[in-house]
Amino acid sequence: MSYPEAEIKISYEEPDERTRIIIASGEIHVSTAGVFSEALNDAVTDGRTAIVLDLTDIGFIDSTGLSVLLNGLRRVTRAKGRMALVCVSPTVLRLFTITKLDTTFDIFATRPEALERVHRAA
Repeated sequence: MSYPEAEIKISYEEPDERTRIIIASGEIHVSTAGVFSEALNDAVTDGRTAIVLDLTDIGFIDSTGLSVLLNGLRRVTRAKGRMALVCVSPTVLRLFTITKLDTTFDIFATRPEALERVHRAA
């Protein structure tokens, strides 16, 4: 039995000069984490200080993916910025709860809520 290769798709929006919304779909794990990490690092390198990660269409995250998220949060924070996640998947939300990362990340059910958070804090 063969399984389809896991993939991740990344797009982004820039509603203003300091904000980047990174929209991801698929899975974030050892095979796809590099692509996701690059998108996040590019946002910080480009001087974006208000970053929203829209994970609405992410169905799975492994420990490598969590590491990428934590490293991204650290980079954004060091740049005196703010990052928020949009997540509605019960599976992914449970992972954040089990790992207690729900207290580390600002997680919202909608993009407008996440945008309000990163703009209010910036």
